[in-house]
Amino acid sequence: MLLKAELDKEGKRLLGIRNKMNRKRPEFHRQEWFRYQRLGTSWRKPRGKHSKLREKKGYRHAWVESGYRGPVRVRNLHPSGFEEVYVTSITDLEKINPKLQAARISSTIGMRKRRFIQEKAKAAGIRLLNEVK
Repeated sequence: MLLKAELDKEGKRLLGIRNKMNRKRPEFHRQEWFRYQRLGTSWRKPRGKHSKLREKKGYRHAWVESGYRGPVRVRNLHPSGFEEVYVTSITDLEKINPKLQAARISSTIGMRKRRFIQEKAKAAGIRLLNEVK
């Protein structure tokens, strides 16, 4: 059974709003990302003198603006409502509040230590975001 974050009523409402916004939010691509593969797709602000995207012509794709951001209170939370905590050792587990935080085990951790961390987290009632079966 997956553990749920204990959010107040307002926190749940804002998380729902953010999840709805995420479904509507377009993908923001760099200008001419489709033309040159070497550019990649990550957003860069267009600065060209004759750039149609910079001039915000209606037929161009979406532009990154502050109006697309989610509510401040639930920003950077996992979709489940937990705050993500990066875990590299067992001592990191002791600092986690299981009601508000969830653990993500580092990818550099070996399988033996990972299993040990998973057992400790399960015993402490801490949610793991990247658990290995």
